[in-house]
Amino acid sequence: MALAIVREVCTACGDCEPVCPTKSIKPFKGVYMIEAESCTECEEEFDVPQCLDVCMEDDCIIPA
Repeated sequence: MALAIVREVCTACGDCEPVCPTKSIKPFKGVYMIEAESCTECEEEFDVPQCLDVCMEDDCIIPA
């Protein structure tokens, strides 16, 4: 499974990009996107997805 960033909610703050252990979060058209192929939802590395942990916007990062 993977996560996705809702473009309309993303503020492009960039807090999520450096905490992603798989480097799946990339800048995309003024905001950010999560590459589903490499996103692991931080399973086996952390208790919660790190992007969700740092994101300040409600419902910005959702299951893909």
